[in-house]
Amino acid sequence: AGAGVMGGVIAPAAAKPTAASRILAFLSAQVAAQTLRWRMWAPVAFGGGCAVYFGLKVEPLLWPLLLIAAVAVALWLVARWKGVARLWTLPLMLAACFALGLAVSKLRTDAVAAPIAPAMAEPTVVEGWVMDVDSPGSAGPRVVIAPVRVRGLTPGETPERLRATVRGPIPEPGTAIRLFAIINPPPAPASPGAYDFGRNAYFQSLGGVAFGLGEPRAIDLAPPPWSLRAAMAVNAMRFDLARRIVERLGPRTGGVAAAMTTGQEAWLDPEEVEIMRDSGLAHILSISGLHMAVVGGFAFFLVRFLVACWPWLALRVSGKKVAAWGGLIAVGTYLVVSGHPPPAERAAITASIAFIAILLDRQAITMHALAVAAFVVLLLQPEAIVTPGFQMSFAATAALVALVEAWPRRPREISVPWPIRVVQQTGVWLAAAVMASLVAGAATGPFAMQHFNRTAMYGLVANLATAPLSDFLIMPALALGALLEPVGLGAPFLWLAGQGIGIMLAIGAWTAGLPGAVRTVASAPDYVLPIAFLGVLFCCLWRGPLRWLGLPLAMAVMVWPREPTPDLWIGDGGTQAAFVREDQAVVTRPGVRQFAVDVWSRRRGVEPVERQAEGWTCTRFSCAPDTPEAGPVAVWWGKKAPTVEQLSGLCVTAEVVSVRASVSALPAACANRLFLDGTDYARGGAVELWRDPATASGWRGVWTSDVRGDRPWSRFGDADAADAG
Repeated sequence: AGAGVMGGVIAPAAAKPTAASRILAFLSAQVAAQTLRWRMWAPVAFGGGCAVYFGLKVEPLLWPLLLIAAVAVALWLVARWKGVARLWTLPLMLAACFALGLAVSKLRTDAVAAPIAPAMAEPTVVEGWVMDVDSPGSAGPRVVIAPVRVRGLTPGETPERLRATVRGPIPEPGTAIRLFAIINPPPAPASPGAYDFGRNAYFQSLGGVAFGLGEPRAIDLAPPPWSLRAAMAVNAMRFDLARRIVERLGPRTGGVAAAMTTGQEAWLDPEEVEIMRDSGLAHILSISGLHMAVVGGFAFFLVRFLVACWPWLALRVSGKKVAAWGGLIAVGTYLVVSGHPPPAERAAITASIAFIAILLDRQAITMHALAVAAFVVLLLQPEAIVTPGFQMSFAATAALVALVEAWPRRPREISVPWPIRVVQQTGVWLAAAVMASLVAGAATGPFAMQHFNRTAMYGLVANLATAPLSDFLIMPALALGALLEPVGLGAPFLWLAGQGIGIMLAIGAWTAGLPGAVRTVASAPDYVLPIAFLGVLFCCLWRGPLRWLGLPLAMAVMVWPREPTPDLWIGDGGTQAAFVREDQAVVTRPGVRQFAVDVWSRRRGVEPVERQAEGWTCTRFSCAPDTPEAGPVAVWWGKKAPTVEQLSGLCVTAEVVSVRASVSALPAACANRLFLDGTDYARGGAVELWRDPATASGWRGVWTSDVRGDRPWSRFGDADAADAG
């Protein structure tokens, strides 16, 4: 043993490989296994460039970004042309994609630039076309208006779109209206680092929000441009279809069916939406990847089945490719019917690339196809990189594709009795369903924790129970019902879908009612989520056992230490405040700006509670503690500045005094207080405060503007009006 005979001479035993050589050989084999996977990191680098652009605090100039991108791409191309080793061309490729992400993001920002409404001090008159019906807000139904005239604004200052809260009957798309309203820019983040609604509105050309002070009146306007007429016609069709569905099924199940089919959420019951969130089923209400996959897949298999049923046609055409064309048409049609919101557009791009792969005789569901889809989406919508929908959908899809790649393929058995075959296939399906839900849930968990600060503890159970209903009953029946409803033949299919939705809502209500169904998790620091994203992608893209090195990174959001909870939060405009006491956020003005309060408290992992009536002195425009023990803040929310006596009264017992109006001079009683007024809020937005004896005021603060920066979409308006709109 350990020796051989060479030319009649006994050779010495071969030297055993050292531990270092074995490790080196293992690492070399792992790197070699990635030969066809390196290119998949190109969209990751491109997305990294997009993310860095949106994380900047100051808007960069275009020409330096274009220059850097051109140089990086040139270096990479020259290296490839010269035949340089991959050890050098790979970093150059990633650097080129990163630089291109920066440049494309800047180009996109400049391309969609449109007027943003200023904060108008007085109500004004808006005349324009109702383009679409939006989801209802806390103050009532909302519509999207394409303004023609806004009193007090020049044509160059008039936004392209306004989202308006209206009173009375909802005007239908295509109606010309006059509205007496308060106009403001889109709302700023509810707290430093929270989701930026203003940025999202900027890339949708939504230049302001309006709060109607009376019912809109129909008027006559000159015909709009053909593009606007076409968009309003499509939205009118969607609204009419949604109304037909609600009339068929009733407001409870019909509202859910209309949202799943047309994207119209005007009939959704807020209580049902909350139940769906708590049970982990809220993703079903938003038209995105699941809906596109089900509709496109249903159309694909239906067309392929019909082709197979016609032998003459099946012998002359490729049923698979004809079905792919059918899937493309179904996805495109559904995109139009749904109102093409950004998540649906991204899902349609991904599904279309899968069908195009079939037409090109390529495998439809591969990591390469997903990488191409991600690149295309980010090239068209680079702002998607900072949205929860894109992050969660692509992380979940990448995890599922990685699961498909790793799933063991058993040899197909011959002549197995059908009862045994049924049992085997059922077991395989259940195992696949459980693993798919676990993998997708694990991949999207970091983003749900960071963005929404809530975890549905029984979401896996609810999704496993409703997945067969949604995939095989509700969505196909809704697709057929919506297709046939305009000709009056959709009732049976809509009824069938309504029964499935009723069962789904019952499962959601039962799951949400279980003890500990929802757990609130505070957000980690902003830089932690990119770490988790890279960890998830490394687990999915890397081939071999080294992929598990990405698991600790993927868990970063879960295990990273949280920042100390702020002692005090004051909302945008200084109209609401909350202070933390015993892991609870005591709200100074119960019921006011509740959405902002909920966003901030969830982000910090505290439970909001109402302020006790005892120990506080409140008037029509202010609220102040009677003693320092009752609370640290006094709030004045009147639009007019308080008098000297009123200011002195606010400063007597409160360590922090917040005044909505601008104040020119302070009385002596406010000398040792942290005083914030309208000038501060106009510059900084909302603020979080920590006690810090090292500072002169005894408080350390972080403003929304400190995190948001000076960007094209960062404009502050009137807090109350923005929240209502």
